[in-house]
Amino acid sequence: MLLLALLAVVVIVVLLGLRAATFNASVSSAAFPSTAMLGPLNGDDRVNVLMVGYGGEGHDGAYLADSIQILSIDPSTDTTTTIPIPRDLWIEGVATFPQNGKVNEVFSAGNASGGLDEAGVLMAEVLSGVTGLEIEHWLSIDFTGFREMVDAVGGVTIDNPVAFDYTHNPIQHRNANWDAGGFAAGEIHLDGAQALAYARARYTSVVAESTDFARSERQARIMGALRGSVGDGGPGAILPGLGLMDAMEGRVRTDLSVIDLYLLSSHLSSDSRVELSEGPVLTATSNTAGQYILVPTGWVGPGDYDGLQAYLSGALAADAP
Repeated sequence: MLLLALLAVVVIVVLLGLRAATFNASVSSAAFPSTAMLGPLNGDDRVNVLMVGYGGEGHDGAYLADSIQILSIDPSTDTTTTIPIPRDLWIEGVATFPQNGKVNEVFSAGNASGGLDEAGVLMAEVLSGVTGLEIEHWLSIDFTGFREMVDAVGGVTIDNPVAFDYTHNPIQHRNANWDAGGFAAGEIHLDGAQALAYARARYTSVVAESTDFARSERQARIMGALRGSVGDGGPGAILPGLGLMDAMEGRVRTDLSVIDLYLLSSHLSSDSRVELSEGPVLTATSNTAGQYILVPTGWVGPGDYDGLQAYLSGALAADAP
């Protein structure tokens, strides 16, 4: 009987290994099995990973970055600080992006040049130069993948602090016609479509909920709930883990192996956030085409990101033990 049980365990391990290898080949530029995160996550220096959400085929501006966040992990305290990057942050005077533009355009430019792998690499290089953080790894996901990931775990339950209604149409927004629906305050359960709407809602009945900063907070709640759905590993995590792999295939692209994605999964629940808000850190202005953009406060010209880098360095140091 013990031999049969042991054999069953071996078969499961082999099958899961084969499934993981297939998944790795479909989503990652890294080899399987390999790991680039095991050493750094057990070291002393911060580990910074870029996460990008984008629309994908069938959406307007399909490869413009809709959500840009840096996960900054401190291995010494095993804590994660999330740094949401506003899509309107202006990039100028950065050698890796000589055409200049809003930061959400960087991902699209990289994709046009060399596909999603180039998009992720370029975005990480540009943000490394702008923020002063060493960003060596990246992960991207499109809207369909986000929705299917939530459905794969049976939806997510979050605590929504502020009730709001929303519309997808800026004209309806001006007319206070919230034709797309709304979200109640308190504990709410969201399926994939609802979670995507909650994460992306921009034209809302509550002014504070219409900002990129509010959207990034809502996205963080969903990611934390997703992490909770998988748990801390073990037999109970096998089925939801397989479901997530199915949902991510063809929708996620990264330079991290499946082993590294597993290691990263325990850091998706943020312990703190650094907000790059208007006023103390960023200043709203317009470019020569009249577009709304954000530049570091005190900006003196192309390439001047010293103030932003100093702010981030101080904020992250404050999170240290």
